[in-house]
Amino acid sequence: METESQIRARLAELEAEHRALDSAIGVMHEQAAPDIFAIQRLKKRKLQLKDSIQRLRSRLIPDLNA
Repeated sequence: METESQIRARLAELEAEHRALDSAIGVMHEQAAPDIFAIQRLKKRKLQLKDSIQRLRSRLIPDLNA
C-alpha cells in the first residue's frame, strides 16, 4: 500500500507529464505539416494520464464510514 506522500509524488509526476504532452501537442499543431498520427498517440497518452491522475486523486480522499 502506498503512503499518502508516495501517492502525491506520483501524482505530481503524472501531472507534469500531462502538461508536457499538452505543450508538445500544441507545438505539433503549429507545424506546417503536423504528424496527425503522432498527435493522436500523444492525445491518447494524455487521456490515459488524466485517468490515472483522477484515480490517484480519489485515493487521497478519505473514506467516510457513515
